[in-house]
Amino acid sequence: MDLPAATRFSKKLGAAGFLSLGGFHPDEDDQVPAPKKGKLARTVLMIGSAGRPFWQSYRKTPEANDGKSDPMDRFTRRVLTSLASEFGLTPLFVFDGPPYYPIQRWALKCGGFTQSPFGLLAHAKYGPWVGLRAAFVSPNHFETSKKLGSPGPCGACQEKPCLSACPVNAISLKGGYDVPRCLAYLRDTPDATCWAGCLARHACPIGEDVAQTPDQARFHMESFVKLV
Repeated sequence: MDLPAATRFSKKLGAAGFLSLGGFHPDEDDQVPAPKKGKLARTVLMIGSAGRPFWQSYRKTPEANDGKSDPMDRFTRRVLTSLASEFGLTPLFVFDGPPYYPIQRWALKCGGFTQSPFGLLAHAKYGPWVGLRAAFVSPNHFETSKKLGSPGPCGACQEKPCLSACPVNAISLKGGYDVPRCLAYLRDTPDATCWAGCLARHACPIGEDVAQTPDQARFHMESFVKLV
């Protein structure tokens, strides 16, 4: 992808509420599917979103208001499939499966990410508010914004306020994220502050400017409770 195409690509992504989160050139161990028959995957671009811009874009769409299931996934598929087609890319979605694509592992190859103590990837700029939505695969080799080995924020964070923010101690360095404990608390406590946004995520000092609004957080919390 040349510079003019890359600029148009980024602008169209941003207009729809999405972000380009870097890319990498895969090898065989990455298990990236071929974008086309007879072609190899030469470049992978990670596509995501961060907090409010994505939510504001999503809320204006037909999917957000049609009352059907999986509205955000359907919005994501519609917009990103169209965009990928325009630029000759093949989209692989985080919600397709099982089996699911190793999207988190691919994102880590882009640089700028670390695994947070509560399971989510945290980004050097967007903190724990970044959401991975898809990977775009190309049969062409082109430059990406990958910074091999560049760290995300968690490794350098000494205080780790996310560990003590959870009201039911569902997060620990040794045990990771205790999903059943978190889920039980949400189901048993309908007036919990967590319904307006995970307190562990809000405790992170990175990405506060893209933190989810209360209505956005509730949408995701309700989806989480229904899925698990």
